[in-house]
Amino acid sequence: MKNIALTETHKALGAKMVPFAGYHMPVQYEGVNIEHETVRKAVGVFDVSHMGEFLVEGEHALALIQKVSSNDASKLTIGKAQYSCLPNDDGGIVDDLIIYKIKEETFLLVVNASNIEKDWAWIQSKNDVGATMRNLSDDYSLLAIQGPKAIEAMQSITSHDLAGIKFYNFVVGDFAGIENVIISATGYTGSGGFEIYCKNSEAQQIWDKVFEAGAEYGIKPIGLAARDTLRLEMGYCLYGNDIDDTTSPIEAGLGWITKFTKDFTNSEALKAQKEHGPERKLIAFEMDERGIPRQGYDIVDDNGNKIGVVSSGTMSPSLGKGIGLGYVPTVFTDVNSKINIQIRKKAIPATVVKLPFYK
Repeated sequence: MKNIALTETHKALGAKMVPFAGYHMPVQYEGVNIEHETVRKAVGVFDVSHMGEFLVEGEHALALIQKVSSNDASKLTIGKAQYSCLPNDDGGIVDDLIIYKIKEETFLLVVNASNIEKDWAWIQSKNDVGATMRNLSDDYSLLAIQGPKAIEAMQSITSHDLAGIKFYNFVVGDFAGIENVIISATGYTGSGGFEIYCKNSEAQQIWDKVFEAGAEYGIKPIGLAARDTLRLEMGYCLYGNDIDDTTSPIEAGLGWITKFTKDFTNSEALKAQKEHGPERKLIAFEMDERGIPRQGYDIVDDNGNKIGVVSSGTMSPSLGKGIGLGYVPTVFTDVNSKINIQIRKKAIPATVVKLPFYK
């Protein structure tokens, strides 16, 4: 297991550390519900330094990215980021990722921790255009400062106007006394805020200054457990749960990041699937009665026949009810459709809803 740069800091703060994607990671500090509420109402900080970072450079960098990713990266200008995915050859997804345009021929690809080696090998296998690739994953830390008070809490430690950085835009500049930090208006919580990319050697100084500046705003460290409940309330896909090597972006509701204005891996098959409509789709549902849906639970019809499976589920701290995502045949995907979640020996009724759960 690898350690992130701030492992000892998290331990000193009383974090419960667990193995996650090959790293020791803080899963919670005070408790999931308290941490969840902190991000929804104030500001919290996640250490997500386990994420992977690849630099793709040179005159053929864009050509490679266009070939391996589903979204249209030619639309990116310097200072903009884009959510995308890496389709595989069989209709599934290698990974989802964020692509940053740093300079005219320099892109940063941020990938999931559990897929760093897989993604690197996959992109390299498609690199017949001669783009330069560097794996920076072991050298960089990533802090996500999330919540409605993130802008005012952090403004004192940077010269950049944080309120002026639009969603999915970023600046490279000074932050917490460090130069050349990426300050990105992205996140995985739906409550606003920033993601801060820095070198491992700079992470402690940034962490300390962030907590100093945020003290009067009620800032707290937040673990991966609350990160999961926050992202699920927004209906954001988690790789390994809601998307994987067997789920297509069309089935997963990611048609909006799948652009057929260019050729990319398996684009013809995905285009045909979009035109004909997939046989199954990812739905969002809320429980009609008490019960917590969990990943792997069966989704059944009124006669008890299995029609699908829960890909993500939890008790929503914000809504106070069970919520989940899962794949079912298209006939069950209309909003307000009735389904049932098999929880132990009982089939508990649920209703298909429109995302996000938390508004």
